Amino acid sequence: MKPEIKPLEPGLYLVATPIGNARDITLRALDILASCDVIAAEDTRTARKLMELHGITVGKRLLIPYHDHSGPNGRAGLLKLIGEGRAVAYVSEAGTPLVADPGYALAREVGGAGHLVTAAPGASAVLTALSLSALPSDRFLFAGFAPTARAARRSWLQELVNIPATLVLYESPKRINQLLADLCETADDGRQAAVARELTKKFEEVMRGSLAELRDQLAERSLKGEIVLVLDRGTAAVSDETMEEALVQALKSMSIKDAAATVAAAHGLPRRKVYQAALELTK
Repeated sequence: MKPEIKPLEPGLYLVATPIGNARDITLRALDILASCDVIAAEDTRTARKLMELHGITVGKRLLIPYHDHSGPNGRAGLLKLIGEGRAVAYVSEAGTPLVADPGYALAREVGGAGHLVTAAPGASAVLTALSLSALPSDRFLFAGFAPTARAARRSWLQELVNIPATLVLYESPKRINQLLADLCETADDGRQAAVARELTKKFEEVMRGSLAELRDQLAERSLKGEIVLVLDRGTAAVSDETMEEALVQALKSMSIKDAAATVAAAHGLPRRKVYQAALELTK
């Protein structure tokens, strides 16, 4: 016998949805979708299909789109419904609401108005990729999508690569090769990373190796599906003076190439930068 589903209190319910496999939805999430008064969805077609797969009908309830272009008017409408005593479930297109989706402003305004905001946790591409990466997970930073313009992307990466935490990035299959190439230049290309795609789906794939190995491995491939890149933690920023001092010592017994490689590996610096500095020191 199925347990009785109790009516929901008025408020906003953030419902995590599967990132691929439709069965990766929680029982609590299904209860909320079955009993809420209003469903707000990043993609109403995806939400309707998910509910139908699990035997839940929308019926006469409101199914309202809420996405990047909804703006203040969209939030005001949902806030009004909650103020009238409705329970509103917000579902992202895939994964956990408010993680790289437009739900942040909605939750902020609903909570700021004194209404209930709660979450039904579940699938997350960030945590799934981190778990499968074989990289340290005790401290990590989710940085979202990299900028599309190369100059902006490289500047953005330079701010991130020395952070002493495992980095988790989202990227499109069309730009993953560009991202890996830029990382090889802004970080040590021997730094360990993992590229995960199609997580929880039939063609799930996780590739692990150094940045250089992954760059070369994917150079001739045309990938499909959502991609998460996980990058091993960086080291604290090293001053140019410290780098040069280490190079001076290394050059006493090594070639320029070997000295640069040794110092770059020891301090977590990009090999190209250290090599150029070594050349300057030997002029």
